[in-house]
Amino acid sequence: MKRRVVITGMGTVSPNGVGNAAFGEGILQGRSGVCHISRFDPAEIPVQIAGEVADFDELAWVEKRERKHVSRVLPLALAAATEALREAGIDATSLPLEQKRRFGVILGSGGGSQEFTEEQYRLFFHQQYKQMSLFCVPTGVMGTLSSELSVRFGLRGPSHVVTTGCTSSTDGFGYAMRQIQTGRLDRVLSGGADAPIALGIIKGFILMKILTDSWNHAPEKGSRPFSVDRDGFVLAEGAWMFVLEEYEHAKARGAKMLAEVAGYGSTCEAFHRVRLQECGEEPARAIGLAMKEAGIGARDVDYVNLHGTSTQLNDRIETRALKLVLGERAREVPMSALKSQIGHPQGACGAAGVAATIVAMQRGQVPPTINLETPDPECDLDYVPDVGRKKTIEHAVCNCIAFGSKNSALVLRKIA
Repeated sequence: MKRRVVITGMGTVSPNGVGNAAFGEGILQGRSGVCHISRFDPAEIPVQIAGEVADFDELAWVEKRERKHVSRVLPLALAAATEALREAGIDATSLPLEQKRRFGVILGSGGGSQEFTEEQYRLFFHQQYKQMSLFCVPTGVMGTLSSELSVRFGLRGPSHVVTTGCTSSTDGFGYAMRQIQTGRLDRVLSGGADAPIALGIIKGFILMKILTDSWNHAPEKGSRPFSVDRDGFVLAEGAWMFVLEEYEHAKARGAKMLAEVAGYGSTCEAFHRVRLQECGEEPARAIGLAMKEAGIGARDVDYVNLHGTSTQLNDRIETRALKLVLGERAREVPMSALKSQIGHPQGACGAAGVAATIVAMQRGQVPPTINLETPDPECDLDYVPDVGRKKTIEHAVCNCIAFGSKNSALVLRKIA
């Protein structure tokens, strides 16, 4: 029999709020975290806005002498992980050795330390060799991010980074869930972190023509999922971390349970490097698989946290996929797109959606999709435009779609 998996701690470092309290208030009020880029001078490029985590003190999490040797993604992840462990009531460094060995770290990240690697190449090609980090290779390796957290908290279980594009942290959740379900681990520190706001990375996305360049004058309006005038997503950064734990283990120690991870599904269209098939069948099947594992049907779904990137293709096809999997019920279920408020934090977006869904469950309120002034006629579901809505949520779907034809979804269940 599969063991149940619950979430006992959450930590957030988001463009619209650092810490759970600020993040929760931000998303329910529909507060945008998109702003003018300050990490570098964007004057030479047409895209000048991003979802930055403003006023974040990196040196509170990484010593000054170490900062040049790590990516910005590490202090973001450390801050969120520390809050998650604290909320779970766990002092990880003081756990007995056997408990540390049954406590893994499984993260999702689309780019990991890619902005760090970009800077190392810049220094190299400008022959500024003495300014380069002697850890340029190990820090640039994707898997090092989870190792940094394992070392910081003394956790001896598996230490892995799942990187599957925008579904990375959703897939990391699914992998962590399986480790607990099958008895290999009792706890997993899981979630997602990404810090892709760097000149070269943004230039790459500009080449693909998938970032909006229409809202430099009004950054907070730039991310516009499901709106008829949407013309691309807003790049963002952040970290959303969780403690996943076996239900009986959490119950025995009297832990507060935020939600149950009841189902996970993942598919691949095997279609294209970046495009989606118009039919929406495989995104729908991923959601259906998650619902089947959770033992629920369309009538049981109370809320959907959408991928909602603000690109023409994604929003249209995601809408179609929800209609396929939920049938007529799709028109009755409130749905919202967190990216309208924070932009697109790449591989961390699935974890961000889980955090938003937990807030919605706990507060009994669906966060709004902001900037939805004139909906696209092909995007005709209830996206809760501009103002949040009171709603009791027992079961929620968190959906993600990625480059490479990947689709992944989770079902969260409220703990009574």
